[in-house]
Amino acid sequence: MTSLSRAQPERRLPPAILLMGPTASGKTELACELAQAYGCEIVSVDSALVYRHMDVGTAKPDKDTLARAPHHLIDLIEPTERYSAAQFREDALRVMGEITARGRIPLLVGGTLLYFRALTQGLSELPPADPVLREAIERRAKALGWAALHAELARLDPKTARCLKPNDAQRIQRALEVCHLSGQPMSAALENKPQATFPYSRIELALAPTDRSLLHRRIAERFEAMLDAGLVEELAALRQRFSLTPELPAMRCVGYRQAWQYLEGEYGYAMLREKGIAATRQLAKRQLTWLRGLTQPVCFDCFSPELARKVGAHLADWQGRR
Repeated sequence: MTSLSRAQPERRLPPAILLMGPTASGKTELACELAQAYGCEIVSVDSALVYRHMDVGTAKPDKDTLARAPHHLIDLIEPTERYSAAQFREDALRVMGEITARGRIPLLVGGTLLYFRALTQGLSELPPADPVLREAIERRAKALGWAALHAELARLDPKTARCLKPNDAQRIQRALEVCHLSGQPMSAALENKPQATFPYSRIELALAPTDRSLLHRRIAERFEAMLDAGLVEELAALRQRFSLTPELPAMRCVGYRQAWQYLEGEYGYAMLREKGIAATRQLAKRQLTWLRGLTQPVCFDCFSPELARKVGAHLADWQGRR
């Protein structure tokens, strides 16, 4: 592969590569190859990798991988803390500016498509989180159940409620919070999103399987590898070290949620494996659905034996048209 030119005409936007795809599609491996071939620096776009100490269940790149291709925006906060899409956008634009100033190319890699959307399109002006109101909503949820709060949301904001499952605690909580703080449905606030600037020339790449069964097989193999590597033991140690609750965003991550329920005795080890794989497959399905709704990305089969070469040819063609 040849190096992308970094010489930019005065008014030409600097390039940024956006590599998107579902979980277990091989994004990290390809990103490391691209980073070395094109002088890129990787910026993680993953809502789970921001947590420190959560390594096994997030498939966090190991030390050898990070030594070969350092990643920005991982290990930012403790599992007890929260991290928003707005904070990601701020952090990502800052890091991207620093990368560009070094004469290198930001390579944004991940599967948290909300973060990609926030970065490139901006966010609506929603009220900030209110800890007191949030705690009150959580207390009501413990007493009544999230299904009851979902029914309440359906009365206040039917459009948002239709998009959420009755057990989607984090999003139901936020939607109710916005309703009470702003006096209007969150769906109405989202429609009033201001135009955001993204000061980069985007090269959007998407990885997706032409054979979904291959992705399902890889998901199963990867979750089994996580169990073998100590996912349950990792969570048990975190529960001893931190004051964790199942409502925290960190503990809602796929894999950790199922391991939590296993540690609570809600089901056995075989069911943990089954539920973990099923939840990961559902996550991949949502990610693929979101990707199909995009018009910009050039899509590549994530199981192609010539994936790196094909992506390299596309990048060379893109550079030749500039």
